[in-house]
Amino acid sequence: MSRSTIPLTIRNLTVAYQKKPVLRDIGFEIPEGKLIGIVGPNGAGKSTLIKAALGLIPRVTGEVSIYGKPYQEQRKLVGYVPQRESVDWDFPTSALDVVMMGRYGHLGWFKRPGAKERSLAMTCLDKVGMADFAGRQISQLSGGQQQRIFLARALAQDAQLYFMDEPFVGVDAATEKAIVTLLGELKRQGKTVLVVHHDLSTVKEYFDWVMLLNVQLMGIGPTDEIFTKSNLQQTYGGRLTLLSRDDDAIIVR
Repeated sequence: MSRSTIPLTIRNLTVAYQKKPVLRDIGFEIPEGKLIGIVGPNGAGKSTLIKAALGLIPRVTGEVSIYGKPYQEQRKLVGYVPQRESVDWDFPTSALDVVMMGRYGHLGWFKRPGAKERSLAMTCLDKVGMADFAGRQISQLSGGQQQRIFLARALAQDAQLYFMDEPFVGVDAATEKAIVTLLGELKRQGKTVLVVHHDLSTVKEYFDWVMLLNVQLMGIGPTDEIFTKSNLQQTYGGRLTLLSRDDDAIIVR
């Protein structure tokens, strides 16, 4: 695999808060066209990993490459769905306007979105079941609906590599189904998606690859190979309950 076809390469990544390492010497490469679940206990550095890769927080050491180049040169290829709780949902804007923001990277900040961008944004809203809410203020939407709006914005970016930070947290069953459907569509289009995920019982169902993280990288690779009882016990320590004795056990926090 040549460097230019690798969506994400991270080398020697260390991040610290108040001199305490939150991520220590992380390194990996992600192949193209995979759905990757990032799992680990609370405080493991999962969200920090995404923010460091996107340059949203400083790194002590480390290099991040998007298709072989620094992120700053590849912004148009990257989509990001942040944690819903980190967004100011009282900001006075409509669902459609939020989705059209996903096109700014392609338009440039001084060109206003036109009919083409509006049509694309409506298509993305329709894909997440939110077309009827295009004119609704985002503060008037439920948590699940707000999450779908952010997914639609990511779709509008038409990226090659997506980072999604806990998209399944606090959503209803219909929204969870919509997210799973969207992930499947992105995979069929050859996109690469990294998802911070907490529900271990659905990891094998949702993801091709899994990354086990607890400050250090505990394992990464095809889900069937990495998502095993022994690897999970090493990652989570004593904070697991195994509901059966085989490696296919449903595991809860």
